[in-house]
Amino acid sequence: MDLELLDRARAGDEAAFHELVGPYRRELQLHCYRILGGLADAEDALQETMLAAWQGLRGFAGRSSLRTWLYRIATTRALNLLRADRSHLAMAVPPTVDPPEPSRLGDVVWLQPYPDVLLEDFSASPEGRYEAREAVSLAFVTALQLLPPLQRAALVLCDVLDFTAREAAGMLGTSEQSVYSAIRRARATLKRELPSADAPGAPPPNSPQEQALLSRFVEAFEAADVAGIVACLTEDAWVRMPPVPLEYQGRDLAAQFFAAVSFRRGRRFRLVPTRANGQPAFGVYLRDPFAAVGRAHGLLVLTVAGDQLSAITGFDNAVFDRFGLPRILID
Repeated sequence: MDLELLDRARAGDEAAFHELVGPYRRELQLHCYRILGGLADAEDALQETMLAAWQGLRGFAGRSSLRTWLYRIATTRALNLLRADRSHLAMAVPPTVDPPEPSRLGDVVWLQPYPDVLLEDFSASPEGRYEAREAVSLAFVTALQLLPPLQRAALVLCDVLDFTAREAAGMLGTSEQSVYSAIRRARATLKRELPSADAPGAPPPNSPQEQALLSRFVEAFEAADVAGIVACLTEDAWVRMPPVPLEYQGRDLAAQFFAAVSFRRGRRFRLVPTRANGQPAFGVYLRDPFAAVGRAHGLLVLTVAGDQLSAITGFDNAVFDRFGLPRILID
């Protein structure tokens, strides 16, 4: 730590403060995102963290590292935001749409995708129990949302970020024993919710294997070829669309969903590639039947398992700005 920079920041030098904490902003925002599941909430938590750090810097005694001190503040702010009831964020299906009966109703309606451009290089990321790519995946972040707050924070701090149980206990204001207990319970839940270790893993990003699968998917989707889309899916693949809570599992239901909802009344789309949560993603544009333009429709994030897709998660177009995607696409 640059002590001269710290002294200047404590004395009220804002430029020094931003230089001091700037290197931690991205990882702190990602930390808040893991706990909260929403990018907008994570941004709010980060802003509160920076304000609290600025106001409290004179009280930083240096007994821990600056990074640990900032993580304590960020964790507290994120957990405070969890107290809000977010079930009201669920959206009803528009009356003009008649979807098939879902396999189940999803609980995590507030889930949002996280742009890869905001992620640190995976090779430089901390790795605890979980590989860096797995620890930002939609499946992992969704599973975290099913955990009680203490379990969620303890698991992220220790198993993802590799803090010790003692450090986590200090951040959470609890005992080491409570942290160990919370982690044990959290691991049991995640073992039930996440794919088994025997399930096919995702190929490397932008590898020939991944690109071949994505090319097949894009060709089928842009041609409104439901059979072609379904051929890209595993037998037990999921189709989800937060904040709409409907979830569909299996090829048959996926086919019914795409036919009844996505491509109803002859709608056609154009896909623009991006990446989210370390996974391939596409900005989806609804083609105008009367003009050579596409209008922002939604974002699809694909979960790859071997040479197939094990999940397709659709989000509304509110996230386009954060991915640098235009609202209108000229063909």
